[in-house]
Amino acid sequence: MPLSWNEIKSRALAFSRQWEDAADEKQQSIPFWIDFFDIFGIGNRRVASFEHAVKKHGGGQGYVDLFWPGQLLVEQKSRGKPLQPAYDQAMGYFPGLPERDLPHTLVVCDFATFRVIDLDARREITFALKDLHKHVRWFGFIAGYQAQTITPQDPVNIKAAERMGRLHDALKKSGYTGHALEVLLVRLLFCLFADDTAIFPAQGFRAFIEERTAPDGSDTGPRLAQLFQVLNTAEDTRNKNLDEQLRAFPYVNGKLFDEGLPIADFDAPTREALLDACALDWSAISPAIFGSLFQSIMDEQARRNLGAHYTSEENILKLIGPLFLDELRAEFDKVKGQRNRLFDFHKKLRTLTFFDPACGCGNFLVISYRELRALELDVLRAAALLQGHAGQRSVDVHQLIGINVDQFHGIEIEEFPAQIAQVALWLVDHQMNLRVSEEFGQYFARIPLVTSPRIVHGNALTLDWGEVLPAARCSYVLGNPPFVGAKFMNDAQRADSRAVFASIDNAGLLDFVAAWYVKAARYMQTAKLQNQELFALAGRAPEPDFIQNAEPPRAAFVSTNSITQGEQVGVLWGWLLGQGVHIHFAHRTFSWTNEARGKAAVHCVIVGFGLQDRPGKVIYEYADIKGQPHAVPAANINPYLVDAPDLVLPRRSKPIGDVPEIGIGNKPIDDGNYLFTTAERDAFIAAEPAAAKWFRRWLGADEFLNGYERWCLWLGDCPPAELRAMPEAMKRVQAVKEFRLASKSAPTQKLAATPTRFHVEFMPAAPFMVIPEVSSERREYIPLGYLEPDTLASNKLRLLPQATLADFGVLQSAMHMAWTRAVSGRLKSDFQYSINIVYNNFPWPFNTPDSEPNQPPAPASQSRAAIEFAAQAVLDARAQFAGSSLADLYDPLTMPPALLRAHHKLDAAVDKAYQLAGGPKAYKNDAERVAFLFTLYQRLTSLLPAAAAKPARVRQTSHPT
Repeated sequence: MPLSWNEIKSRALAFSRQWEDAADEKQQSIPFWIDFFDIFGIGNRRVASFEHAVKKHGGGQGYVDLFWPGQLLVEQKSRGKPLQPAYDQAMGYFPGLPERDLPHTLVVCDFATFRVIDLDARREITFALKDLHKHVRWFGFIAGYQAQTITPQDPVNIKAAERMGRLHDALKKSGYTGHALEVLLVRLLFCLFADDTAIFPAQGFRAFIEERTAPDGSDTGPRLAQLFQVLNTAEDTRNKNLDEQLRAFPYVNGKLFDEGLPIADFDAPTREALLDACALDWSAISPAIFGSLFQSIMDEQARRNLGAHYTSEENILKLIGPLFLDELRAEFDKVKGQRNRLFDFHKKLRTLTFFDPACGCGNFLVISYRELRALELDVLRAAALLQGHAGQRSVDVHQLIGINVDQFHGIEIEEFPAQIAQVALWLVDHQMNLRVSEEFGQYFARIPLVTSPRIVHGNALTLDWGEVLPAARCSYVLGNPPFVGAKFMNDAQRADSRAVFASIDNAGLLDFVAAWYVKAARYMQTAKLQNQELFALAGRAPEPDFIQNAEPPRAAFVSTNSITQGEQVGVLWGWLLGQGVHIHFAHRTFSWTNEARGKAAVHCVIVGFGLQDRPGKVIYEYADIKGQPHAVPAANINPYLVDAPDLVLPRRSKPIGDVPEIGIGNKPIDDGNYLFTTAERDAFIAAEPAAAKWFRRWLGADEFLNGYERWCLWLGDCPPAELRAMPEAMKRVQAVKEFRLASKSAPTQKLAATPTRFHVEFMPAAPFMVIPEVSSERREYIPLGYLEPDTLASNKLRLLPQATLADFGVLQSAMHMAWTRAVSGRLKSDFQYSINIVYNNFPWPFNTPDSEPNQPPAPASQSRAAIEFAAQAVLDARAQFAGSSLADLYDPLTMPPALLRAHHKLDAAVDKAYQLAGGPKAYKNDAERVAFLFTLYQRLTSLLPAAAAKPARVRQTSHPT
């Protein structure tokens, strides 16, 4: 066991007095440094050597005065000799050292003065021998104490994963695979970490591999097996003949080394890969990040993109802050000056339990545990201050540390990450124990491992969560369930989610992640019932100490933003609201960030929820999805994550106001046989001149926005005799017929009977307005426009044949864009404009009931005229740039100022119409716009008959009938 800092400082002071007269390098250097190591309770012969031979820079033989591979290099001089030449001499040894042996700390000394250089941190200090006790923490690594701050961005996380990857590949190549390889790597991870954090004797594991295994690696596997057996055996039951080097290793327990494994076959390169891993400073790793990186080494493809699916620490803090940490911190600030209340608060921290039902490598649990331990450390500081011990480092923390890893629970479907999650919690526990040791001057460790987190290897959707952690004992459910779209689930995922969604209508629309929301709500309901039963048995109302959690657990998940947009909202949140769920906080859409190379771009939300309707709700807004959140207090947070009433938008077949109906464009189902580029059309006409009059301009969303030409061979109106006279056209018709017949869909097979007709046909006889189905989220406005009737619009455009210029103005405004951003579905991050959700539920300003008390009359002709004028100005501004596509005009970087000014005037005109409909005079942001629109929606729909919300087909022609 390492010495406490108090003992180390005392020994350092005694060392300074003992050696205050030392002067002669040749006579006194070796005993000086032997005694120096003894300050830390370390025998130098275990770790370092004197007069270590090395090739100097430029050739020639040199001898390092004291060398500890990978850790420390010392150049000693006689008293009074200048230290700079000694430093230059020491640096000259570096080119002759193997890379993995390069030290992180360099010391030059003349007995009276120490110059210490931390090469990794690029810092140094010079001090007198008499002041050694004041600066002895610079040498904390000798005793196993590490002073560095652990950061997610530290390159050591990537280096460590990559070196473990090389070791993994070498072992796998030898035939050591599967479960045995996974367990072996987890054990080696623990040993590497233990080597640098005082769990093992200083560099004991590395020394064991270097000194007790053959260079050819032939006995490395058996030696590791022997070491694992020792680590799994209590000191008092070990073989009496066990050699001293192995006996120095502690009993670890925790069942980490319990399972017998096949002996791995190492060779020289594999042994070198292990030693390369030993050379890193494993005390600096972040267990939360490294766990996911470590998992990725098992998959060669994933390793090329290390960490691509890892939740960054920043995003984890976005979740755990508002879920529990901010509240606990605020409570601590209130009680830290009151001894009894502080004591009760500390007891409360020990009662909290955390559950991640899709924990992966445990990153959410690890960061939560670290932050909870950091809060406990603040509690201990405050308690020491109240007791008059602050700064004296005399508090006995061994009996005061209450928080432990057994408060953390998880479920993980894959065995390997489940093992990593458990070990990662142990690792961060030890890192926090070292911080306690650093703070209070007493060594504190939990070895052997007596307490374990409960990480269950299983399927979270088929397991009863209560078997992992009874619902009434759970404080918080949290995590990052898997992201799989409803259409992309495999058969197993679909079966698992179908069982969870059994009682929910239209659940086939739901993404995989929604199953965790449903199970969490049921888990909360179970806790509520269990608490009520316990209260009934007690015959009294709950008191603070009567039951661990008087309230059901609260939950927060990171999710793709799809569950708060489009059709999924009505399905998922309609059910959740019916269960009494309330949203407590929410991060609106932000860009998922990762800590490793090849970052994955995912657009996410965080939703915190529970059965309690709590005060202090907060919405975290993002001006830029890659930027930082801005907290906005909210009276209520609805399923679209806006401050508005709790409601979900149904799939409506008709608009809620007296406005034009909307439909989709033409849907050929032709396998591309009727669609042509301009060059393909010209070539076809050259071969079939009679077909020229049957070609019509074809526009989908992409063609409409980017302004390029495509053409459609529309034969639905072609007389049979004329069609039969065009053999090339007949080939196309025959190909369409065969394509439809080959379909697995019965309706598509039926369409083969009329191969010249489209599945959906919508061909207005007059100019009509169109809205692209999909548009980039980068645009401030979705570009709308008009087409002539000789153009065929595809089903990727929404068509409004009867739309007026005022209708165009409202739909092209910031108000309608705010609504679209809030409620539309997304294709990746792009807007996906839905007729039934976005358009048909949109509350127009022209349909406000005049009967509302204290409301001004509906806007009527004056506001319509103002909107029409401003809408025409937008079209006129576009016309100034006839050579530019709509994509050019509406790109945020290239949008012409004249067009932007016209849009802002249109926005003002539309805002004025909504003001007359009861809205505010001005809006600070989109959130305020949407909040008013939901209020207006609620007012408008309260007057509609219930049948109006029932799903029905959009009015348009479909062939055949």
